[in-house]
Amino acid sequence: MKKILTIVLLAVASVASAQEVRIDVRGEGRPLEHYWSVGTCAGRVNEGLRTSWVEQLREVHDACGFQYLRMHGLFDDDMCVYFEDRNGNPIYNWQYIDEVFDRMLEIGVRPFVELSFFPELIAKENSLRQMWYRNCVSYDPARISKWEALVRAFTQHVVERYGLDEVRNWYFEVWNEPNLNFYPKAGFFDGTKSDYFNLYRLSVRAVKSVDSQLRVGGPATSNFVPDNRYEGEVYDANKSRFYGQDQINKQQWKGAWIEEFLAFCAKEKLPVDFISCHPYPTDYALDPVAGKSKDAVRYMKALSDDMTWLRKTVAASAFPKAEIHLTEWSTSPSSRDPMHDNLPPAAFIVKGVLDNLDGSNSLMYWTFTDIFEEKGGGQTPFHGGFGMITFQGWKKPSFHAYRMLHQLGNRQLYYSDQLCVTRNDQTGKVTALAFNYPDEYINRVPCSRDIKNYMQATSKSLGFTLTELPANATFTIETLDDTHGNAIQAFRSIGSPSAPTREQTAWVQKQSEATLQETIRADANGHLSIQRKLKPWTVILICQQ
Repeated sequence: MKKILTIVLLAVASVASAQEVRIDVRGEGRPLEHYWSVGTCAGRVNEGLRTSWVEQLREVHDACGFQYLRMHGLFDDDMCVYFEDRNGNPIYNWQYIDEVFDRMLEIGVRPFVELSFFPELIAKENSLRQMWYRNCVSYDPARISKWEALVRAFTQHVVERYGLDEVRNWYFEVWNEPNLNFYPKAGFFDGTKSDYFNLYRLSVRAVKSVDSQLRVGGPATSNFVPDNRYEGEVYDANKSRFYGQDQINKQQWKGAWIEEFLAFCAKEKLPVDFISCHPYPTDYALDPVAGKSKDAVRYMKALSDDMTWLRKTVAASAFPKAEIHLTEWSTSPSSRDPMHDNLPPAAFIVKGVLDNLDGSNSLMYWTFTDIFEEKGGGQTPFHGGFGMITFQGWKKPSFHAYRMLHQLGNRQLYYSDQLCVTRNDQTGKVTALAFNYPDEYINRVPCSRDIKNYMQATSKSLGFTLTELPANATFTIETLDDTHGNAIQAFRSIGSPSAPTREQTAWVQKQSEATLQETIRADANGHLSIQRKLKPWTVILICQQ
């Protein structure tokens, strides 16, 4: 539960006159699409068979408004999807997939279907396996027709089970990060660029054979890069360049395989309903040669740069109307980056989202939960996992960032570097979100090397006045900072036990939700003036009641 501090204040005119910004809440503003809550992600589909995973999905749907969920491993052997009889004929088993999808849909979350990975009997013999859960990633041209049949059978099954009208609302994304084809050890795809393009050809043909209006896209590539390492058929380590912090933001970054994929689909007359890729603010964690993920990261404007390049590239292609879905995004692509557990990602999320309102159709945070096992389970409650919620159910600051963003209205009245004011056109209620993303981190996003000193950044002054409110309108102010709603700080205060007791677990759970709440009122003239000093990384939500 939240810490509640009831402070009933009447904002007087003498205070209001000192404010830097005055915002008429009856202004026209601009439409505000909640593209950030279109979807989120989870590690793999098999994890969705767990009760606590389902409970946490319900929490993020209800609190953050997520509409879709994307996951790896739909066809992995731990989903028991694919078998063959003694004659090599396929036997399909949809029970595990049905269980996960049924529960998602009951919650109100639709699948953003990622078609991955190969069942063992479809992969190349003795396939390379990538993650702790041993997913098969090796492409076999002799068996690939079995993949097309599997995708077609799966698509037909979900249409029969959930209805065509429902499944037409889904998305079908072909594979995950196929450009990570490092030889001799594979990343997510043991095959060439041409192999992936053929995989897309077969997959889109299979899905569209069931219904031409089902939405298919790709190439789901891993990241933007400042060099030509991905221009050939496979990753070329000799073309990988490492740029230090003084040069990293001066380079032109481009999405891997995007241009070639669009050209291939145009040449082959293949449909592309959406383009997908993953704009993390650094690529070095994904580069086995550079191996310098802690030494240089891009600036806060990287997301805007990448979105701009992507929009221009798609607009100039044969598919200018294709949707753009950024199907993974976070402060870093490492599942053991301690920054994920701390306060800075909250301000990073809010600023990244609000700075880029017209950039894409979705921006999906990777991931909603630490029930996530690419490297196996985390050894401690806080282990740098991607999730907004820990394995124990503790809410991280990233969760609060999305929960607060979800409260914004559908019309933006004002936005500056640290303040967004909105109105809900249906209710007329005004909601504002203010934050301090420190100037020291504008040219490099917070990463693991900043763990010990991120609170040493500068505070910022916030001052504004809302006008044309109802007389004496009541607002709540909710604060997320280093001491309120910061689960890891509470965990540290009890000694960071590797195996917390049930009582400790329950206490940290309460603290993880204990943001500070106050009550404040406009004056008789309908003016509400707020002046605050925001500590580094603080996010505050201001809601009309």
